[in-house]
Amino acid sequence: MTTTPVRVAVTGAAGNIGYALLFRIANGDLLGPNTPVILHLIDLPVALDACRGVVMELDDCAFPLLRGTVVSSELEEGFGDVDVAMLVGAKPRGPGMERADLLQGNGKIFIGQGQAIDANASKDVRVLVVGNPCNTNALIAMHQARRTNPANYTAMTRLDQNRAMAQLAGRSGATVNDIKNLAVWGNHSPTMFPNFFDATINGKPVEGVINDEEWLKGAFLKTVQSRGKAIIDARGKSSAASAASAAIDHVHTWATGKMTGDYVSMAVPSDGSYGVPKGLIFSFPCRITSPWTYEIVQGLELNDYARAAIKKTADELLSERADVESMLS
Repeated sequence: MTTTPVRVAVTGAAGNIGYALLFRIANGDLLGPNTPVILHLIDLPVALDACRGVVMELDDCAFPLLRGTVVSSELEEGFGDVDVAMLVGAKPRGPGMERADLLQGNGKIFIGQGQAIDANASKDVRVLVVGNPCNTNALIAMHQARRTNPANYTAMTRLDQNRAMAQLAGRSGATVNDIKNLAVWGNHSPTMFPNFFDATINGKPVEGVINDEEWLKGAFLKTVQSRGKAIIDARGKSSAASAASAAIDHVHTWATGKMTGDYVSMAVPSDGSYGVPKGLIFSFPCRITSPWTYEIVQGLELNDYARAAIKKTADELLSERADVESMLS
């Protein structure tokens, strides 16, 4: 067992996603069963009592791997010496609010968090942004990086990958374990592109197993792209448990190197691969080559349909970047 605990910060810790995350992290689901953790619960001052209540529950679970907790609304303290930062808390979109308004409101939050991480966290801190619009929020936070590594700032599209895998498994009668090399490209938004052309089911191309082009290009894509709204419509609340589970998946794969050889969806700083402009946080098919090391999968032959879908989502992210250009200094 690793003797030095890993410090994991969760913002919005008193919220629904934070609540769904913390117990799984303390149980070892994030970093593995041999890695002790110290949890940093970060939230607004008004939510600190709720965070302390969560700490009581964590204590009552008697998790062997949980070696301590920090509760704070002060970003400098909250991100102090953390090794992993999971940025969950964000301002939700209100009635009549445009996406550009949301970007402006959240941008200020992620400037402050990015500066606090860069000044106070471990130099090798790994960052996952969950709070939406997560790609551009991650871009804003990354632009505050001076001491820390900008390549370690990522955003979550693993939820979209999980949703896509479940849809293909359900349609084909396979299990999600049978779905390989399915990756989501682009923005975590309705323009995202779950690229079924390169995916397989039990080693066979998806199109050979699901011989229904109309469904793949229609209902499948629409379901994945609009799943979040459908869940809100159904239960009156946004997806929390599935988002928390995907955040666990994202970091666990990155940290442990599990799924090496298979594709995994990660929104990472673009290096220009596949013509995606540099200066975006863009979801690519990635491989985890060793613990805490990812690389963008290279050499994929994209057809015209895929290239058009990727351009559409890249154009949306370029528009978002233009909306927050003043924050990228």
